[in-house]
Amino acid sequence: MLKHYVLFLMILICSVSFGQIGGRYTYQFLNLTTNPRQAALGGKTITIYDEDVNQAMSNPAALNADMDNHLALNYGNYYGEASYGTGSYAYTYDRHLQTFYAGVNYINYGSFEGYDENGQRTSDFTGSEGALSVGYAYNVPFTDLHIGVNGKLITSTLESYNSIGGALDLGFLYIDERNDINYALVFRNIGTQFKTYSGIKENLPFEITAGISQELEHIPLRWHLTLENLQQWDIAFSNPVRGETNIDGTTNAEKVSFVNNALRHVVFGVELFPQRAFNVRLGYNFRRGEELRVEEQRNFSGVSLGFGLRMNKLKFNYSYSRYTLAANTSLFGLVLNLQ
Repeated sequence: MLKHYVLFLMILICSVSFGQIGGRYTYQFLNLTTNPRQAALGGKTITIYDEDVNQAMSNPAALNADMDNHLALNYGNYYGEASYGTGSYAYTYDRHLQTFYAGVNYINYGSFEGYDENGQRTSDFTGSEGALSVGYAYNVPFTDLHIGVNGKLITSTLESYNSIGGALDLGFLYIDERNDINYALVFRNIGTQFKTYSGIKENLPFEITAGISQELEHIPLRWHLTLENLQQWDIAFSNPVRGETNIDGTTNAEKVSFVNNALRHVVFGVELFPQRAFNVRLGYNFRRGEELRVEEQRNFSGVSLGFGLRMNKLKFNYSYSRYTLAANTSLFGLVLNLQ
């Protein structure tokens, strides 16, 4: 019955149509992929339910007693001088019902050269943003339904401008142990600005994400299917480079088909040997692959891969995500069992 309700909600959400998602919100760093395991699976995976405390930042309902006293630290270079990282820690108060979480994520945009409106050189400046999170998860008694919430205090400094905001993440996770299938639904960044940059209030990057994953019975493999940006249907845009030029010199804009737009909501990933000390991950983000696709050139945009290696109470994770021929990202992470 729960699966039917979730499916109905997803269809209802997808029936609403808005414009494209780029450049309309502030605090966009909140939707960056936060850890190597998630990045290797294509990003935004919300159905993982094990001892990986990193998952609490993506879906607070994933908090569980196996994460008790685990600490995760992640770091990566984005583009140019930009770098970002996260930290997560979980503590179980009641082993059967509830777990608490604390985390932080930040991004530093590096140093920029300053110029005035006349093109005269001024002083250099920097930019950075961060969020402090606390979370709580609860397993509804006598059910396989988990509910979690994260509260976030957000700060942002860009040159001489600064802003403060707050947001909530609300997550649901249903675990079908008999078939080893996980279903998840997350409402991210429900919040507002407490202090604006210059008196103009901006929207936060609210997002609805749904996912399903399953570990196969006779093969050591778990697959993950994630549907992102379900709060709006139309997330595609017409790339002017891909327009068709007629014989009279006029250019027709690229037409994005229904199927193409639908696929841009999809992220798919697989994890080989998910329960072993060493595991391999591979993912594909359809939206990233389509938006960064270059005509008549194969550059594998949207592909990501990585691995995890456990050594006693320490686990090392790495991911490599393909964007373009000139710019790709790597993430490094450690998960420590402090018990």
